[in-house]
Amino acid sequence: MNGITKSFSDGGVVAWRNLMNVRRNPEWLMSATLQPIMFVLLFAYVFGEAIGGEAGGAAYREYLIAGIFAQTMAFNSAFTVVGFANDLQKGIIDRFRSLPMSRLAVVLGRTTSDLAVSVVALVVMSLCGLIVGWRIRGSFLDAVLGYLVMLMFAFALSWIGAWIGLVARSVEVAQSAGLIWLFPLSFVSSAFVLTADLPAFLRPLAEWNPFTAVINATRDLFGNQFGAPPTGWPAENASLYAILCCVAIVAIFAPLAVARYRRVASK
Repeated sequence: MNGITKSFSDGGVVAWRNLMNVRRNPEWLMSATLQPIMFVLLFAYVFGEAIGGEAGGAAYREYLIAGIFAQTMAFNSAFTVVGFANDLQKGIIDRFRSLPMSRLAVVLGRTTSDLAVSVVALVVMSLCGLIVGWRIRGSFLDAVLGYLVMLMFAFALSWIGAWIGLVARSVEVAQSAGLIWLFPLSFVSSAFVLTADLPAFLRPLAEWNPFTAVINATRDLFGNQFGAPPTGWPAENASLYAILCCVAIVAIFAPLAVARYRRVASK
């Protein structure tokens, strides 16, 4: 128990150190907030009128926001990737290795601090969504649960980012590796279009995609459905499937990230 307590205590210190770095480098926070604002405006007004049909784009704009939320939470995992790669390149990991601290703390501190950045991004996106006409149609409790599902998703993907950042050999490689796998997963989903409108060979991939599960769960909780309700087990049990996906991702990549950190820190 003392070991677990120490890991969380040390992780809190590392998380605070990372957040202080964000304060000294505000461009990181700007990147995490400006990109989703641009996506909201572009998809809402450039594509919204065409996709919205008779609803004039208003219904589509409500449908869109959960997809933008999920995509931003995913893209923020790139900060975890670059953060670790940067610490490795600058020798910060070597300094951590010389300290009497838990090996888990360094990885946990990074994922926790990046979760805090995701909270700020969600607040900014919510305000932007309200401006373009998005509203939460569900109850207050449902809204809270919707946000928690999104943050759980962000935390889960940050562990994938931690592993990639520790595997990457340079910051340049980390920047590419941290994003390239996210594009197909985020676009082959229900983020921007109904899965029923996708080509037949992509439809099963989109329906079982963890992105789709998180997006559908959030839309259900926010009351932002658009078009015909999706069918199939993943859609009909979206909240359960989203939570299971997040737990599975953490269960797989947390041990991988910690093991990789121990290997890197032992060199």
